[in-house]
Amino acid sequence: MLDRVLEYCQRLPGAQMRFPFGPTTLVYSVEQRIFALVGLDHVPPWLNLKCEPSRAQELREQYAAIQPGYHMNKRHWNTLVLDGSLPQVLVNDLIVHSYRLVIAQLPRRNRHQYEAALSRVLAKGQ
Repeated sequence: MLDRVLEYCQRLPGAQMRFPFGPTTLVYSVEQRIFALVGLDHVPPWLNLKCEPSRAQELREQYAAIQPGYHMNKRHWNTLVLDGSLPQVLVNDLIVHSYRLVIAQLPRRNRHQYEAALSRVLAKGQ
């Protein structure tokens, strides 16, 4: 599951992968704004994603593998435990949700460019 998550994050328009917090925390960002963090030193690995607060709470109530964001603002971030219990479709949807929340904070011109590029990526079924 981890490989699929990393590959999916990398496909998002403008996504950059880096290790600003050390070699065990992989960060995906767009224009220096983080949309995903992956804890590589955890077993199973975990994935922190930004989430709209009411949806974040609903997801936590519905799935045991979705918890308040580890080392993050727990109102706006969820931690997904990548133990195989979450459907890949749901994980991908939550990655895109996080990405959209981040690009919504960009200047209008940039936001529209990323949203259009994302629509093309999603239309291809990636």
